[in-house]
Amino acid sequence: MSTAPPHLLLVAPLLVPLATAILCLLAGNRPRLVQSLSVGGAALLAAVGLALVHLADRDGILVSQMSGWAAPYGISLVVDRLSAAMVAITGIIAGATVIYALAHDTDPARGKDFHLLVHGLLVGVCGAFVTGDVFNLYVWFEVLLVGSFALIVLGGGKRRLAGTVVYLFLNLLATLLFLLAAGLVYGAAGTLNMAGLAQQFAAGTAPPGVQAALVLMLVAFSIKAALFPVFGWLPASYHVAWTPVSALFAGLLTKVGVYALIRMVTLLWPEAGLIHDVLLWVACATMLIGVLGAAAQTEVRRILSFHIVSQVGYMVLGLALATPLALAGAVFYLIHHIVVKANLFFIGGIAARLTGSERLPAMGGLYAHSPWLALLFAIPALSLAGIPPLSGFWAKFVLVRASLDAGVWMAAAVALVTGIFTLLSMSKIWNEAFLKAHPAGAAAIRSSRGQGPAMWAAAGLAAITIMIGIGAGPVMDYASAAAAQLSDPRQYIRAVLGVEGG
Repeated sequence: MSTAPPHLLLVAPLLVPLATAILCLLAGNRPRLVQSLSVGGAALLAAVGLALVHLADRDGILVSQMSGWAAPYGISLVVDRLSAAMVAITGIIAGATVIYALAHDTDPARGKDFHLLVHGLLVGVCGAFVTGDVFNLYVWFEVLLVGSFALIVLGGGKRRLAGTVVYLFLNLLATLLFLLAAGLVYGAAGTLNMAGLAQQFAAGTAPPGVQAALVLMLVAFSIKAALFPVFGWLPASYHVAWTPVSALFAGLLTKVGVYALIRMVTLLWPEAGLIHDVLLWVACATMLIGVLGAAAQTEVRRILSFHIVSQVGYMVLGLALATPLALAGAVFYLIHHIVVKANLFFIGGIAARLTGSERLPAMGGLYAHSPWLALLFAIPALSLAGIPPLSGFWAKFVLVRASLDAGVWMAAAVALVTGIFTLLSMSKIWNEAFLKAHPAGAAAIRSSRGQGPAMWAAAGLAAITIMIGIGAGPVMDYASAAAAQLSDPRQYIRAVLGVEGG
């Protein structure tokens, strides 16, 4: 384990997007400079993330104590294999998103604000991934909420405002529950350092009431992750945002909630118990309700939004089963889904722009008009449904196998049924938007001129999806190593506090 990695590298996931946001602000009304700074900042964040992946895989858990204050009194930045992978994939998705937006920056004012706000949002996302302290996790959630609220209202309109109200209300509720839980935990345990809390739980010295407060915190994370029954805010809001914004949200935001759930549950309740039993039922309900909700929709982004809900259920299933194989499946699924879901929103946005609508009855003719777009849709769509040899097949295969190994046949059945319904939903989009003729005739389909950056962004993510599928072995090895760290909280406690974990 490395407790003294390059200090700057652990802070870099925060400094890079913060500096990029400041530079975008200073660039003022020079849109090309803003765009260049934005793309460069995202590329640098991805490079930092990949460097952290290499270090975390080589050296174990990386820890830096801010301002020389030792844990649990100071601010700890902690990067293990999971958090390093999340920072890297965040940089990749951010880069693809800002490149995609180059094809949509028809409003210079909106484009300038978009790039500034995206990197402000990334500060909160990356902060949540690298913090080792519950209070600072709350702070980063607040930064994320402010940034996401500003992005979702970008462009205005009554429809967008209505979706924003729902988004803001439930996310504010989650934030208030989180703050209340954090206060209760600190009052009872005397610390909000995650390793300090894990040490108390491992030693059996956690004061009465701490577990109840932490369960309240898990409820807040469940709202952020859009788990059943508190998922309604997501399909009510994501489809009304500007397309680059909704793609970024689809890829990253719910995964921050899932990450927080994985981090807290594996640290405090590493062995199967009541918490895991509840999460198992919630995961199964989330998969089914999400996929059935998608089946009832006729707008592309609403279909995809409900599928975010159902796919989050797979990730939480891996956490609920609490076996090393299941946790590895959850990590694999996180990586796969972030890429696939952002890409589907990209392609949905291009399709809507070309056909003039995102309502399936008003779409059509895209296969004949743009076969490359059809191919780009087919790759993430089939991956989402779990068709081999794409990344989604291996992610689902690992989780189904883990369910069967654990004797939880019901969860395996739900996962398989959800996959079948997902394929049906993707087939519906394929048939309506691509295969059938456009109801207004082929002449109604707009030219794809100017969509080059958007197509390249989608092609890049499609290539990553294929590479994850083809290179499933190395990805699974990394996910398994990450799961081994998550399954043994003593490693985390020893790295952060310098002591054994009970």
